[in-house]
Amino acid sequence: MTKTICAIATPPGQGGIAVIRISGSDSLKIADTVFSKNVYAFKTHTAHYGHIQNPDGELIDHVLLLPMLAPKSYTGEDVIEIHCHGGLMAQKVLKTILNAGAHPAGPGEFTFRAYINGKMDLCQAEAVQALIGAKNTAALQAANTQLEGALSQKIQAFQAQLADTAAILEAWVDFPEEGLEFASLEETIRHLEETKQQMEKLECTFADGKIISEGINLCLIGAPNVGKSSLMNLLLGHERAIVTHLPGTTRDTLEDDLQIGNLHFRITDTAGIRKTDEIIEKQGIIRSQKSLSLADLILLVLDTTRELTDEERQLLKTLDPQKTILMWNKIDIAPVTSTLDTFSYQTQISAKTGQGLDNLKSLIEKAVLKTGELSKDQVLLTEERHYQALKRSIQALSDLISGLNSNISAEFLSSDMRACLLELSSICGTDVTEDILTAIFSKFCVGK
Repeated sequence: MTKTICAIATPPGQGGIAVIRISGSDSLKIADTVFSKNVYAFKTHTAHYGHIQNPDGELIDHVLLLPMLAPKSYTGEDVIEIHCHGGLMAQKVLKTILNAGAHPAGPGEFTFRAYINGKMDLCQAEAVQALIGAKNTAALQAANTQLEGALSQKIQAFQAQLADTAAILEAWVDFPEEGLEFASLEETIRHLEETKQQMEKLECTFADGKIISEGINLCLIGAPNVGKSSLMNLLLGHERAIVTHLPGTTRDTLEDDLQIGNLHFRITDTAGIRKTDEIIEKQGIIRSQKSLSLADLILLVLDTTRELTDEERQLLKTLDPQKTILMWNKIDIAPVTSTLDTFSYQTQISAKTGQGLDNLKSLIEKAVLKTGELSKDQVLLTEERHYQALKRSIQALSDLISGLNSNISAEFLSSDMRACLLELSSICGTDVTEDILTAIFSKFCVGK
């Protein structure tokens, strides 16, 4: 018999209310032991006021108890939720429940049971953790879409499109001499190519999905005194970096969190890059170059009041134009007289007056999102596991199409199709190893 588990489902620390969740076949028995009223008499999905007590009848806390009976519960099992006071009191109530026979829940164990009991597939289970850990509204939106089953439906649609061809290939293997007639070879290949294109379209969303779910490393780079620290303060909306007229003020990297539109960024201000013999500034420049190498998007700040230096010209040669925005700063003093054709993303700004800030934010979003502006119902791949499985599935499908074009034996073609379908199945969890399940649910917080 599966053990009955229990955990605090709300964040640790002080709080007015904490929620303690119990799930398993003994949930009612354990709750009835610690609650002041007859839990067996309660109807499912109703709320009841009472108190938690120890075996001696001593009152522990005044609570609300909500029974949610199988199968209409989060886990598919009998579930009891107890709403008690937070802080140390919640720990005391939890200890009372554990002493009554419940076992401490492991990370993600409630959601794992929901998956095992068919309340959600593996994509939806992973979306639960993504929902909890979302750093911005775009990540929240993507997780919600996945939790509602949109990704699962796409994968199932691919499987359905491939099912007929899989049956034909298996028939060719099992009955090679029967002279079975199905769709023409050209029609079959065209059908597979169409499915492959749809799968590749979903695969391409991973670049944006990963950026949305993990956030973006944004690096401010440039020569001393071009206005990097002023621009960081402008973007953040508060004074984070020290600003002076002296070159080399920033000796180390400064980091902070930044929200632009629906996206989350980790912005880094760096020491000005130049030739110097000053030991501390030299170390700051080394750190600047390291931040530059780790950046998802680079904001190169240039000064409109002077010509480009040799160091800046050299730096421009090393930067990737697809992940670099040129920011011509100080337009309140001097206009931009020239631009660089090799860089698609360029804008003009004044860190002092804020002129051009909205244009810069729009350009940052444009440079980051490869598939353009996100729609509310767009399905994105946000998990590395999903991306790799889909990639392997597409490769197997490509091998199958090549084999059909080359008249390869049906046994090999059938093997490619099985590999393709197997990888698709692993995404939703209909064919997944125990090691993968362990890796997925170990990332969850306790109580979910």
